[in-house]
Amino acid sequence: MKNIAVIGAGTMGNGIAHTFAQSGFKVQLIDINEASLKKGMDTIAKNLDRMVAKEKISEAQKQETLGNITTHTKMHEGVKTVELVVEAATENIDLKLKIFKDLDAVCAENTILATNTSSISITQIAAVTNRPSQVIGMHFMNPVPIMKLVEIIRGYNTSNEVTETIMTLSKTLGKIPTEVNDYPGFVANRILMPMINESIETLYNGVAGVTEIDTVMKLGMAHPMGPLQLADFIGLDVCLSILHVMHDGFKNPKYAPCPLLVNMVRAGKLGVKSGEGFYDYSESRKAEKVSKQFLK
Repeated sequence: MKNIAVIGAGTMGNGIAHTFAQSGFKVQLIDINEASLKKGMDTIAKNLDRMVAKEKISEAQKQETLGNITTHTKMHEGVKTVELVVEAATENIDLKLKIFKDLDAVCAENTILATNTSSISITQIAAVTNRPSQVIGMHFMNPVPIMKLVEIIRGYNTSNEVTETIMTLSKTLGKIPTEVNDYPGFVANRILMPMINESIETLYNGVAGVTEIDTVMKLGMAHPMGPLQLADFIGLDVCLSILHVMHDGFKNPKYAPCPLLVNMVRAGKLGVKSGEGFYDYSESRKAEKVSKQFLK
């Protein structure tokens, strides 16, 4: 397997494309938005420049990596000859189902279809295709080129052969694949999101401020990043979407998102990507700014 396609040039998509390309794979990076493709490629180039500056790779390796990536705005053009597609579009069930239905129609019969979803059922996604045995979850962690873990999620019908292929493939990328079962949130987000949500509840209830909550978790629990800062980094809209999936899937009130999180997403305060979340990223990433109106 040497030819792969990545659907989506956002944070996760360009990170996945970068990782495969740096490992010698020919990558077709696909996004319907030309500006998103340019931004994604610019991000990959900047990240490679940092690696060159730190002497982790050579300038020649950087150019080879970039040369391994071809961009497309039309999906059918980019997936014709690939052996694996990794979907990394927005965490929206309707969008993902449409993408997989379309991929099933245009991909070669033996192509494996993987999704980077962080919470949505692999079995549900596979059900819209005529190849459910070849559909699997590859949940990479952000930032993809650095983080070692890949959650490998097999759907109800995913074959042993496909699972072993993807486990082995992940190892060739220098990752540590870990197989988990297909339940809402899988393992990473089933544990992480309730912690983030409880941290937001703690802020909402006035127990402590943003920096205080994050400091307790960093210094007291040895977390490299506080939960509120991590939520900003993930994207508050993504956190909310995952909590909705878990709440709907388990019907358990403990997964219900905090009203503060809901209001912040409604107001467009999504974290790093919008310039403001629990922290203000518009001018200084260290400046704390949480609007009191959300606490009402």
